[in-house]
Amino acid sequence: MIELNDVCLTLGSRSGDVNILRGVDLTVARGEAVSVVGPSGSGKTSMLMIVAGLERATGGRVVVGGQDYANLDEDGLALFRRDNIGIVFQSFHLIPTMTALENVAVPLELGRRRDARDRATEMLEAVGLGHRLHHMPGQLSGGEQQRVALARAFAPAPALVLADEPTGNLDGSTGTMVVDLMFSLSRDSGTTLMLITHDRNLAAQCDRRVAMTDGLLDKD
Repeated sequence: MIELNDVCLTLGSRSGDVNILRGVDLTVARGEAVSVVGPSGSGKTSMLMIVAGLERATGGRVVVGGQDYANLDEDGLALFRRDNIGIVFQSFHLIPTMTALENVAVPLELGRRRDARDRATEMLEAVGLGHRLHHMPGQLSGGEQQRVALARAFAPAPALVLADEPTGNLDGSTGTMVVDLMFSLSRDSGTTLMLITHDRNLAAQCDRRVAMTDGLLDKD
């Protein structure tokens, strides 16, 4: 599902170029759950952003779902991401002026699915929020907001879900519930999962764990 070959990311700054990724090699099979651990600033989120097509690698080759990103312009990347990738962020990233139902329906409506509302309702029920469809994000707890984010990520049935510290803003018991839901949704749909986390216990629940240090990946 994911092939990264000698992927580099170098960004300019006033004091000179900063090498964030320094030749990352990683292959993730379809249906596999892979966790990436490492200290802050090691490049984990930057790698995820490149896999998501939200950041362009400055070197190397990025192939996701058989699609070489080098052959896509920005519009092409956006369309590919819409149809193939779900993303779960630490800070939820819900649209504050939309209800839970509307937030989950957004990617489906962008994909011109006629059953957007029905599918969004189905997914919110699957994460235990069938009774909160018409609540705004500000009316939901952190755990409920992250469950809405999970429903939104999985609703289009993506081939790949990327999760960046999905429990970072949650307490222990709530985080455990969210993680259990994420793995359950991933298993039920056969979705490939890449999980960025500082929590080694959470990382150990994945099929495979890799570690990142100073912009390089090695097996943990």
